[in-house]
Amino acid sequence: MSEKSISVIISTYNSKEWLKKVMIGYNQQTLQNFEMVIADDGSRQDTKDMIEAFPANYPITHVWHEDNGFQKSQILNKAILACNTDYIIMSDGDCIPRKDFIAVHEKYREPGCFLSGGYYKLTMPISEKIDEELIKNQTCFNLNWLLQNGLKKTFKNNKLNSFGKKATFLNWITPTKATWNGHNASGWKKDILAVNGFDERMQYGGQDRELGERLINLGIKSKQIRYSAIVIHLDHPRGYMNKESWEINNNIRRNTRSKNVNFTPFGIKKD
Repeated sequence: MSEKSISVIISTYNSKEWLKKVMIGYNQQTLQNFEMVIADDGSRQDTKDMIEAFPANYPITHVWHEDNGFQKSQILNKAILACNTDYIIMSDGDCIPRKDFIAVHEKYREPGCFLSGGYYKLTMPISEKIDEELIKNQTCFNLNWLLQNGLKKTFKNNKLNSFGKKATFLNWITPTKATWNGHNASGWKKDILAVNGFDERMQYGGQDRELGERLINLGIKSKQIRYSAIVIHLDHPRGYMNKESWEINNNIRRNTRSKNVNFTPFGIKKD
């Protein structure tokens, strides 16, 4: 197998059917020069069995730890260390990539920058309808098919049918900030290590944005690719959301911004 130049970290937790759809999406990539590192926050054995049986076109490393509640920051840090390349894309086990997803991240990457993509959220009925064939033939990204299956008409639909100059223009005019988004972002491994990865004090709520804020404080610029690098987000319940973790995380983020913090002592390397 030829040497890979990109690592894709996919986070997951007890959602093997959604994860399988995502892995099928990566089998369709026009650019196959990547490895996948699955950051598994304590899933049951059935997730491991599915991963091992999956006929992937790409090498997979399954990084797992015991279930101890929502500890995504911890498992992502372990996954970062498991990456064998110098460039890392991060996404989630509920985000199916369009076939040009890897190619777009490779095209726009540059030294001293990280890339900020978005996602297109689907309803549960549409999420459940998407099967292997619809992913293989890319119909699940077809706006007409989605509209026929209950998708509402909004400006956000431009994410699904913008290419070339139109996508570049929309990336330029969007009021959305180019933040590090856990569902669709990429950067250089050396930069992520320089800020010491994710802050492991942070549970659900903005820990990805805080990583990006430290990268920016380090002098890394952010580039907007939300209309170019496309993933569709499969719906699911969010039982791990709680007010306390949001408050803790917001306090950490305020400190990062106000004091220009570019390194966390609660990350990959511990004091």
